[in-house]
Amino acid sequence: QVQLVESGGGLVQPGGSLRLSCAASGSISTINGMGWYRQAPGKQRELVAWIASDGVTNYADSVKGRFTISKNNAKNTLYLQMDSLQPEDTGIYYCNAGRVGGAWFPDYWGQGTQVTVSS
Repeated sequence: QVQLVESGGGLVQPGGSLRLSCAASGSISTINGMGWYRQAPGKQRELVAWIASDGVTNYADSVKGRFTISKNNAKNTLYLQMDSLQPEDTGIYYCNAGRVGGAWFPDYWGQGTQVTVSS
């Protein structure tokens, strides 16, 4: 089992920035990637980005050029730097851990952290 704890959400004005963090613990050796999903009110959960153990990254088209996913292997911590935030980025952001194999396969989920972009 892998346990994931997110932090860093909050309220930000349009055009602002936030950085989300996700601390992983447990059976880290069983995964080879980590990522972020989000769920806006009334919408389905959608993939935001993932990063493989070798550093390869993948982003949803809606966040390319604005969001950056990264990780600190020594701290087992995943980050999501979000810049130029827009109201449509509002939602609950979920950290996940799993496997990369041509696509992203999340096996574990955090509890989520709320991001609200509003003036």
